[in-house]
Amino acid sequence: MKRKIIFLIFGILFGFTLSKVGASDFNLIYSMFTGSDFTLPLVMGTAIVTAAIGMKLISLTGSKGFGGQKITVHKKPLTKYTAFGGMIFGIGWAMSGACPGTVLAQIGEGKIFGMVTMTGAIIGTYIYAVIAEKNKDM
Repeated sequence: MKRKIIFLIFGILFGFTLSKVGASDFNLIYSMFTGSDFTLPLVMGTAIVTAAIGMKLISLTGSKGFGGQKITVHKKPLTKYTAFGGMIFGIGWAMSGACPGTVLAQIGEGKIFGMVTMTGAIIGTYIYAVIAEKNKDM
């Protein structure tokens, strides 16, 4: 139970940070996609570099997970669906102003459109699961 509370606190802090940097603001996201403001790409780039360094340090130090298991990252193979899925993701992000992480921040901010976006994400995930079940090569 204590771990779940810690995860909840980190989730709240992450959502607060997303909100504070403007990652849940439609206008900033629109500006990113039109190339008129590079704040968000710089934030994402910083997050990617920080995560890459963190994952490398975890690998080098041989850190273990909460259950004592070795922490590994497996590359997901590229398939014929990867580009299609990426296009759908990008179009949805540009239209809604939210990705799966920022939609939760939008909901936390009380933005009603965040609920619409979350509903779309859930429906899209369900459709993917149905298609993936029929085509096991995904």
